[in-house]
Amino acid sequence: MRPYRPIPTGDLVDWLALNAVEGIGPRTVKLLLERFSTPSAVLEASRSELQKVGLRRDVIDNLQSDGWRERAKKDLAKAEELGVTIITISDEAYPAMLKEIYDPPPLLYVKGDLNACVNQPCLAVVGSRHCSTYGQNASNSISREVAANGVTIVSGLARGIDTAAHEGALAVGGKTIAVFGTGLDTVYPKENAKLADQICEMGGAIISELSFETAPTPMNFPFRNRIISGLSFGVLIVEGAERSGSLITARLAYEQGREVFAIPGNITSKKSFGPNYLIKDGAKLVQTSQDIIEELPREARRTAGEQSPVQASLTLAPPDLSDNERLVLGQLSMDEPQHIDNLLLQSQVGSSELFNVLLMLEMKDCIRQLPGKKFVRLINI
Repeated sequence: MRPYRPIPTGDLVDWLALNAVEGIGPRTVKLLLERFSTPSAVLEASRSELQKVGLRRDVIDNLQSDGWRERAKKDLAKAEELGVTIITISDEAYPAMLKEIYDPPPLLYVKGDLNACVNQPCLAVVGSRHCSTYGQNASNSISREVAANGVTIVSGLARGIDTAAHEGALAVGGKTIAVFGTGLDTVYPKENAKLADQICEMGGAIISELSFETAPTPMNFPFRNRIISGLSFGVLIVEGAERSGSLITARLAYEQGREVFAIPGNITSKKSFGPNYLIKDGAKLVQTSQDIIEELPREARRTAGEQSPVQASLTLAPPDLSDNERLVLGQLSMDEPQHIDNLLLQSQVGSSELFNVLLMLEMKDCIRQLPGKKFVRLINI
């Protein structure tokens, strides 16, 4: 993470305490800081002073109750134990684009390197948790190609589209950031704990505005979506039903003045309602990564406009494929999984040779095996 002015421990405790008070959200914190300048002054303000700001009686009671600073000290100790940095909105390291939104989080818990969203542009990729194979592959392949062009992929570490986006960026050595809807001591879903570690190990970061021991309650996730879009120059929607978090994120992106992109889907699929509706409403239809690259901010586009060697390798079959590997790859689709029995019939390759070919293609990151001995292609040919 880039150097920033360290906040004295006492001041940071006050930031953490104010952020934890029940009934006080980011907008109220912003209002209070405009009036009192520092968290310490807010916590020490008299009841009459707080009433003049417009706080309700029950919120004032919460604010003036004992225990917030003690809880904050525990959070600070936990952060040191887990290697988590706490950044306040007054820090130089706080992402500039996020600071611009209407209700920026007063502070961020960060593990990893937040430079991934400071030194290069970010694209948010969001979509259905229960995605189709088509959506999963689209999210993975577009994220790969965009990340290979020096763009950081931002998503929410959820199952489905989010996971595919993070994995796509990591597959090409790109940077990615995961925004949690829990405290950073709780990875949700649990099966993505290893993915969260990989994100940090490869130069990205996991972040949250929520204190430690915050459970994955449903209300947290739509609220954290404003951070996903707020960090990014644009948001790509890959599948989402009529009432989904994806559409909430798209609406937030519009309100924040961000670009909105969408990958079109089958009109008979409920999961395609969101992106198809957004395209009809003016979102940019995405067929290839270039549709996103050309909308990058001008300075970022200068370097991303030239296709990198990594990205070039994603658009063509690798040159070192054997004849049988090319044959089998040609039998596979990017959106319709093929069962191994069908591949045996279509390719006319012996079973032992087919198993070997599929293994090699999977090792070369050309295909993915799905449950039930089904396979899909990951690259264009």
